[in-house]
Amino acid sequence: MEFSETITSLEQFREVMEPPSHFVTDKEVSSLDRHCRGFIARSPFLLIASTNGNGRIDISPKGDAPGFVQVLDDTTLAIPDRKGNHRTDTFMNLLEHPWVGLIFLVPGHRNTLRFRGRAEIVRDREIREAMAVDGKAPELAIGVHLTTGYFHCAKCIIRSSLWGDTKEPAPEDRRLLAETMVKYGDLDVSVDDVQTIIEADEAERLY
Repeated sequence: MEFSETITSLEQFREVMEPPSHFVTDKEVSSLDRHCRGFIARSPFLLIASTNGNGRIDISPKGDAPGFVQVLDDTTLAIPDRKGNHRTDTFMNLLEHPWVGLIFLVPGHRNTLRFRGRAEIVRDREIREAMAVDGKAPELAIGVHLTTGYFHCAKCIIRSSLWGDTKEPAPEDRRLLAETMVKYGDLDVSVDDVQTIIEADEAERLY
């Protein structure tokens, strides 16, 4: 099938899609604060996107008990490689092109945490042993040196009903995106005001 209407320039794109506001662009961070660390500690599942030298993209799911991803310092994570099917697409890509994208999810939570960074295949014994389960340490880990990241809005989770009948998030979770947008973007707006904007956006602009 061939598409009859495609967009091939920025000018055409901007005729359809307005540029993002500074509320969205200014929320990026380059290190892991308490909000990021807390979210990662509660996350049992992430997606890691990688690509080879020719631009072939792969997205791989990683999951384990909450806290399975180790925060090593303000800009470094370690992701254990548990036993799988030996396809090792992510590892093969990293040998050619080290840059990755990460999305962390927390069940029942409407926001996601996204990060970009440079990754390495890691064999450090102390790191692998810290990730052991039932006395079995992973043979490999993916070390990620983070560059930029941000909390993503909740609309895709709401539209998909991803968590089904999961109970409403705790108040502190409900305000996470607003708090981080104000903090990371150094916004001259209150958290309450940003939360009002977010809730209106979720209610009125899902489709």
